[in-house]
Amino acid sequence: MVLITGARKGIGKCLVEHYGAKGFDVIGCSRQPAAFEGIQYEHFCVDIANESAVQQMFSEIRKKHGPLAILLNNAGIASTNHVLLTPLQAVQNLMNTNVVGNFLLCREAAKIMARQKYGRIVNFASIATPLRLEGEAIYAASKAAVISLTQVMAREFACFNITVNAVGPTPIQTDFIKDVPESKIKKILERQAIPRLGEFADILNVVDFFIRPESSFITGQTIFLGGVS
Repeated sequence: MVLITGARKGIGKCLVEHYGAKGFDVIGCSRQPAAFEGIQYEHFCVDIANESAVQQMFSEIRKKHGPLAILLNNAGIASTNHVLLTPLQAVQNLMNTNVVGNFLLCREAAKIMARQKYGRIVNFASIATPLRLEGEAIYAASKAAVISLTQVMAREFACFNITVNAVGPTPIQTDFIKDVPESKIKKILERQAIPRLGEFADILNVVDFFIRPESSFITGQTIFLGGVS
C-alpha cells in the first residue's frame, strides 16, 4: 500500500494515477477532497501540519488497511517574494506545511513501517535549494530542511529496513508555477544542464527507482533533476 500526500492535483495526482494503474492500493490526502476512478483509492482531507489530524489518519489507515509499504511525501506550498517583502505569516505557513508536515508524515509512517521491518519513504525537495533562487528564500530554506531531515531519518530508520530518499524536481507545467513569470522560468531553465521543463515521467522514473525492493541499499540520497547539483 502507498500513501501519497498532496494527492488532489499536479504531481500528487500523477503519482496516484501511476501507482493505481500499477495495481497498488493507494491512499491519498490533501486539504480538499479528491476522487479517482478505476483504481483502489481512499482519500483523507487532512492538514498535514496538524499533528492530531495526521495521527488520526494513520490510526484509521492501520485499522482499515494494515501494512503501509510506501510514503510519497509530495505535499508542499511555495511562496515567491523578496525577503524584505515577505510577511511572517507566509513564512510560518510555508514552514508548517513543508517542514512540520513532512516530519509528521515521516514519523507516523515510520512507526508502522518499523513494526513490519520494511518501508520506503520518498520526500520531495526542489532545485530552488541548490540554485539558491532569488525570491524564494523561505521556500528554498524549507526544502533544505527536507533534505536534512531525509539524511538524518535515513540513518535513524535504517535499522528497521526503511529507506528515506528525496527527489528534487525542476519546474513542471502544473498549477505550482502558473503565477511565475515566464521570464523567471526561462532563467531557471538556463541554469540547468538540460534546459527544459521537467515532465511527470521524469519524476516517476526516480520515484520508481527509490521504491524498488532492489533499492534497499540506497538511502539518504537526493536526486535533483535537469543536471542541477
